[in-house]
Order: sequence, then C-alpha cells, then structure tokens
Amino acid sequence: MNRRHFIQSTAFALSGFPLISNTKSAHRAIGANDRIRIAVAGLNSRGKSHINGFLGQKNVEIAYVIDPDKRLLSRTVESLKGRGQKNIKGVTDVRTALEDKDVDALTIATPNHWHSLMTIWGAQSGKHVYVEKPMSHDVFEGRIAVAAQQKYGVVIQHGTQQRSDASRAGLHEQIKAGKWGRLKISYGYCCKPRGSIGHKNISPPPAHLDWNLWKGPAVIEKFHGNYVHYNWHWFWATGNGDLNNQGTHQLDVARWAIDDDQTHPVRTMAIGGRYQWKDQGETPNSMFGMAEYANGQQVFFNVRNVNYKGYKRQVENQYYFEDGGRIIGKSYYPKGSDKGEKIEFGKGKVTPGGTWGSFITACRAGKPEMANGNVKDAHYGCVLGHLINNSYRLGKKVPFNQKAGNFEDNKEASEHFGKLHEIMGKGVGIPEKENTYTVGPWLTFDAKKERHTGEYADDANELLQDTNNAEFKVPELNDV
Repeated sequence: MNRRHFIQSTAFALSGFPLISNTKSAHRAIGANDRIRIAVAGLNSRGKSHINGFLGQKNVEIAYVIDPDKRLLSRTVESLKGRGQKNIKGVTDVRTALEDKDVDALTIATPNHWHSLMTIWGAQSGKHVYVEKPMSHDVFEGRIAVAAQQKYGVVIQHGTQQRSDASRAGLHEQIKAGKWGRLKISYGYCCKPRGSIGHKNISPPPAHLDWNLWKGPAVIEKFHGNYVHYNWHWFWATGNGDLNNQGTHQLDVARWAIDDDQTHPVRTMAIGGRYQWKDQGETPNSMFGMAEYANGQQVFFNVRNVNYKGYKRQVENQYYFEDGGRIIGKSYYPKGSDKGEKIEFGKGKVTPGGTWGSFITACRAGKPEMANGNVKDAHYGCVLGHLINNSYRLGKKVPFNQKAGNFEDNKEASEHFGKLHEIMGKGVGIPEKENTYTVGPWLTFDAKKERHTGEYADDANELLQDTNNAEFKVPELNDV
C-alpha cells in the first residue's frame, strides 16, 4: 500500500467508513485506445442523455440498454441499431447485462430507489459505474455503495455535472483558501416551477411493464399511474422530493464549498409543506432546510416549486462570509453594499472531457480518483439532503406564519425563512388562517457512526434505511 492510498483509506476510516481489504473483482483491462462497452439502465429522460453523451465519445459502444418497460426498450433498441449500434441488446433485468464479462461499465438513469443497489451490483461485477443523482435513496445504502467501491476498486462517478466544471472548482478553491474571508453559509436554491400531478387510481400495472423489476428494492403495495415514468420523484418510497432531485446538484455544490475536513453535518432541520396542488404527491413543494457542521459552517437550502405570477426561477448557489460579504452569481458584494464586483472564478482541478468524457478517461485509466464527483463526495452530498428530509418527515403541523420556524438564535436562518414565507403568502397567495407549516425537529447526527443521536434518535434512525423486497435487498456491510 503506497502512502497516497494509505492516506485516502485512513480518511475514509476516520469518516466512519471501515477499512476493507482490497479484493478487487477482475474487471477487464482497458487500454487507452480500446473500445469501452457500456450498459445503460433506465431509458427515459436522463437515460437518453446517457446514450447520446456516451455515443459522442470516441470508441464507445452501447452494448446493452435496460428497462422494465418493454415498449420503451424495443423502441430504444431499434433506434440504436439505426445509429450504428448493430450488436445492441435490450434486456429488462440489469443482472443479465452484469453477467456479460465484456461489459466494461454500467450507467444508471433509473428511479432513485434503484440507484445504490445497481451501483453495488455493478461494482461487485467488476463494472465501472456512472450513477445519476442522487446516488442513494437513503443513508444506509449510500454507505454500502462507498464500501463496494473501496472493495472492488472500480470507478464510480456521480451525475452531479458541475463537478466537471473547472470554473466552479476554481471558485471553491479560492473560497477555501480564504480569499473573501471565512465562509459562514453555503446556500443552495432549487426553485423551479412545477405543477400538480393530480390523482391516479390504483390499477393493475400495464402489460408492457415488468412491475416487479420496476419496484425492485422498493416496498410498494399497489400500482398507480403516477409512478411511471416521472412522478415517482414525489413519493417517499421511490423518490426524495425536489430537495434530492434537482436540488442534489445545488446541495453538492453547497457542500463542496464547506471545509475539506468536514464530512456530514451534525445538526439538521427543515420547515415547509405541499401547497395548492391538492394532489397525490407526498414530498414538499416548498421547503427551507438547514444543516450545521462541526466546524460551525452551515448549509441553507430553499425549495420553491409552486408557480405564480412573477415567479423567480432560482437554480443556483450563493455564499455568505463571516465578515458580511457575499457571492451571488459571478459577483462579490462587500458587507453593506448592493454593488457587486465581478470576480474571476479561475480554473480548478478537474478531469477534462466534461461529464461523459471524464468518466471514460477515468475508466480507461482505471483510476477511481479521476472521477469528477467520486463516490465519497456523492455520499456526503446525498446524505446532507437525506438528513434535511428526515427532519421534515418527522415534523409537526404549526400555524402558517413567519414565526413558525424553530431557528433558535440563528438570525440568518430567520431572515431567509422570512423571505420564503413572504413569497408563499404575498406571491403565491396562501392565506395564513387556512394553512400550516410542517416544522421538523432539530436532528443531531454522529458523522462518524452515521447515526442520529439525541431526543429524536429512535424515530430518525428508522429513516436511515429503507425496508427492501427480499429479491432486491441492499446487502449489509459484511456482505458487500
């Protein structure tokens, strides 16, 4: 074991990850000019982006496409044959593709509840893995995905594309170097308009859908049409709400700016609700969440999906410093000033090639550390969202007013929640007398053991690990 590997392994161990002996599976060696054969799991939306992205790389072949929707699968196979992928195979079960020793990599664009298990299976089969955000649907399975990467030595890259942005990396390098003083709050926004999903009645699954494979690890009693193919995002059994959907990108960027020696937050809380739509969805469409790290730095996050006249779309990150300065967009605002000074982000260290090319480069090199958005950073970013969601899910209803939040003496949190409340009241037009907020408790978290502690620990720890169907059970740590 060389010194660099020892330091990396020790860092994992100190972060709560046990050291696992290096018993790599025998994945096929790939030369610099050798063809890489990819299996793509999940063919809607992001799956199409995966196919187009990887076909745009030199000497890359789509060997398999995988989806439990047989109609979609058939259409995709025919389309790819027309694009020169003559040997393409379409299968409904990812395990079929993983059994093929000539497949080099698995890319995952399925619903969230499948992400970690496919990642783990891919690593165990010796395949490199590109997995869409969020890498995990819960804290436990994310930890197992990290352990699988460590044990089998494959490349795992997370679908947080800004990790491939050299300018974003450059900005964070300057923040951590203290160019604008010490960072106090790293703020993410996932404010994009969405609409009601209505109600779909319980019904038999359509004949072209293998419902057992679609469910996979998720325990769901009955089928309804809002699960397939996108609205699964808004149900806790399959999705994580917009906080860990679109918001995963901004959560990851927010955590990226926090000091490098910080792993998980030690306290989280959330306040919000699902307003106006009166639909079948379970996850909040408006939320203010916050997390505190052991070094005192904080992450704030704002989800705001309800559309209204004058809606301001915000999918961005902001940075607030201890001396009162702030970075918004590409400008720095000194304390008390509303006049921004343009800043140069510079170029930070990333593996070149963009989202798709960087993954192929890392696979050809056989170097997991080259992944832009490696498995460790993926886990830390996803857990940040899971813990905020856990607070919301344990919340209680309180009157809908500006004093609803339990922010203790945190003036900044009160101020930013106040802005959200004003938008919901005056902008969206939600009357105070007829509505409530769901206010989550402050949850404390042991960042090394990855367990909740304190007053709400029993209930919160129940949310760290989903119950799985027997055929699709996420393995325990010792069984990876």
